[in-house]
Amino acid sequence: MTAQVEVEGRRIELSNPDKVLYPDDGYRKWDVVEYFRSVAAVLVAHARGKPMTLRRFPDGIGSAGFFQKEASNHFPDWVRVAAVPQRGAPGAVHHVVVDDAATLLYLAGQACLEFHIGLSAVDDLDRPVLAVLDLDPPDGVEPAGLRDVVRLGCERFRDAGLSPHVQATGGRGFHIAAPLRGDRGFDEVRAAIRELAEAMARDEPDRLTVEQRKDKRGDRIFLDTNRNAYGQTMIAPYSLRARPGAPAATPLDLDELGRVTPQSYGLANMARRLAQKDDPWADLEDARSGSDFPHPGKSG
Repeated sequence: MTAQVEVEGRRIELSNPDKVLYPDDGYRKWDVVEYFRSVAAVLVAHARGKPMTLRRFPDGIGSAGFFQKEASNHFPDWVRVAAVPQRGAPGAVHHVVVDDAATLLYLAGQACLEFHIGLSAVDDLDRPVLAVLDLDPPDGVEPAGLRDVVRLGCERFRDAGLSPHVQATGGRGFHIAAPLRGDRGFDEVRAAIRELAEAMARDEPDRLTVEQRKDKRGDRIFLDTNRNAYGQTMIAPYSLRARPGAPAATPLDLDELGRVTPQSYGLANMARRLAQKDDPWADLEDARSGSDFPHPGKSG
């Protein structure tokens, strides 16, 4: 069985539209494609021009999916692909770039549930345009405590001259992201955000940690700065997650933080949210022009 999806003048063939991809919830491939149609404008706005890593689940989330960096040979020739040189290895990886809704829906039809974007643009891969602090809580952390850490992180970002933007990841925690002008390399940005995170952990050592090894974190929230490196990614705003309930990564206004969890929004209610509320990250490009990370040693 097949179906067709029309978007932006392109007709996309959708195989097995009734295939269930979220077995606990009964969500089919068709439901996933329609979800991504509903968020295409805002998701593409944040993904445009950035290398994409796909996480695909052809047999649904009840079975093993896979991450895909190299674009498949069978992808249509109108899907943009960009060569990303590998560091420490010969050759390049040819990543998909989601510049339009047609590409997004085509990939959703390929059972891509998660879209992970690079932090730099394909036209300047060495200089990130986003800095990200990933708050990764262990089991048992109360939402109120996690929200307090988000607020603390936002204060530290502002003290460092950055414009913090919060995202519920659709997983366990939150991201605090900040737009950058793109005039510094990954190593410098990563060193600065690492220093910011270390300062937070020093101030609250019983609650926060930058320890890489899980067995040394205890019940503390991990302040993960590892995404701020060449070739690393973050979950794209409005991407679904391969978790029961089909939650989605959701940009938030800070004043709504007190009533949400990392999985408050997703396939079931995102369209309603977007009908009632503008994208809280819509100002990201404007904020970029006046925002930048300090040199290491100046972040507090």
